[in-house]
Amino acid sequence: MNTKIKKDTLTIYLEGKIDSNNYDEKEKEIMACIDENPDLKVTFDIEKLEYISSAGIRTLVKVRKKKGELHIVNASNEIYDIFTVTGLTDMLDVRKKYKEVSLEGLEKIGEGGTKDVYRIDDDKIIKVYKPWTSMDVIDLERGAARTAFVNGIPSAMAYDTVKCGDSYGIVYELVKSDTLGHALRDNPEKFDSYMDQYVELAKTIHSTEVPEESFPDIHEVLTSKLPKFEKWCSDEEIGMLEEIINYMPFAKTITHNDLHPGNIMIQDGELMIIDMSYSTIGPAVCDMISIYRNMIAAPKTMPQAIEQAMGMPSDLIRKAGLSFFVKYKGFSDKEQLEDYFNKLSLLYSVQACFSVADGSSKIEDTAPIIIDKLFRGTVLPNMQNIRCFYETL
Repeated sequence: MNTKIKKDTLTIYLEGKIDSNNYDEKEKEIMACIDENPDLKVTFDIEKLEYISSAGIRTLVKVRKKKGELHIVNASNEIYDIFTVTGLTDMLDVRKKYKEVSLEGLEKIGEGGTKDVYRIDDDKIIKVYKPWTSMDVIDLERGAARTAFVNGIPSAMAYDTVKCGDSYGIVYELVKSDTLGHALRDNPEKFDSYMDQYVELAKTIHSTEVPEESFPDIHEVLTSKLPKFEKWCSDEEIGMLEEIINYMPFAKTITHNDLHPGNIMIQDGELMIIDMSYSTIGPAVCDMISIYRNMIAAPKTMPQAIEQAMGMPSDLIRKAGLSFFVKYKGFSDKEQLEDYFNKLSLLYSVQACFSVADGSSKIEDTAPIIIDKLFRGTVLPNMQNIRCFYETL
């Protein structure tokens, strides 16, 4: 038995056999290790476990009762069958061992802060998450893609979850497809028709109602971040953040929250979403803010990063962003567009304030500056404008 601690999780690696001859000894080792780390979540990695008897399974059940929850990963088909027969899969989160896929020699067709996209062959692509991404996030996206597909949103079906070195990824089945970003870059003569499709896709998403349990509600997502602000803000300021959350209209439709051309594939002339990891139930204005962030603000402030994410030059990204808002909102003159952007810019400031609670160490290093200059300097003096803009945009 080996162990490893990473962040808030204790992983216990089991190998060989656990049977009537040694389960008592192993149970004492396991419980002692857990008692030494009472505040940590527990995961069993059983990739090298060859056999486990009913006595060994009872040990796992005891751990589950002690901790309240328990995750088991990398179960072989044989071990998984044992767990299924004994009913353990109904009690615990048991995951089979994932197929391993090498990224060597694969073409990278998209790159972002949390995941990269590779082409496996003419039929499949794989979206690989950074090593720190939890399986809960990956499972959430697979489920979101399935829900979106069932509810008529053009989205690629998730084919399988696989292991890529130290990372995990989702394989999507797409036939001879490419990203919208690459298509806009390589086919300038089709720019307007692609943008029409892009706007139509967004409107389809924003008009599709889904069951409440299908996606987390944006208000609940933001509210869950409030306790993290205690290190930077007073109770009164946290209360004002909560007030801002309540300004946001409630909706029963999907908002994607990262709907840029690098996250959209073209298959047989149809646009399809491949990334729904940030999707929530919420108002369309949430997507307007994220598109403004990615395609209007980012090309100026972080051109290299946004070019990698979308696979197109920053000047073309901004051109596409301007075209999107003109077509989506039906603006007839430049003044209307500039006024709309001024309003979105303020709401983007609100979004940036909430981003400090996302957990990234890089963001947390700059959090005090963001809170002081952006939250106290921009957001708080404009509370009434924020409320008005959320209601009207």
